[in-house]
Amino acid sequence: MIGAFRQAARALKAQVLVIYFAARDPAAPFALRALALFVAAYALSPIDLIPDFIPVLGLLDDLLIVPLGLWLLLRWMPADVIARARLRAARVTERLTSRWAAAAVVGVWLVGLALCAWWLYR
Repeated sequence: MIGAFRQAARALKAQVLVIYFAARDPAAPFALRALALFVAAYALSPIDLIPDFIPVLGLLDDLLIVPLGLWLLLRWMPADVIARARLRAARVTERLTSRWAAAAVVGVWLVGLALCAWWLYR
């Protein structure tokens, strides 16, 4: 069951990436580009219309807005734009991830947190 959720999350992430690249394509209509940027930003943003700590409604907006936006965009966006966006998304996701880069980012955050803690402690 957890594997199915992971697979669904990866598929959703891939579709958000496709929509992001489609929004940056100059051949896409302006209104769809704006909607695509909104959906991609909403999906990737930690800020929600309804905060997640509100029972049921907090998660319901995420479960409705993002999939509905993706469905509309994939349906209305020109096929050639989606095809180019899927190719770009596939190239980006095929790149190897760097464990050293991840460790560096985590290290920067830890140093930042340590400095904040030290500053607050003083």
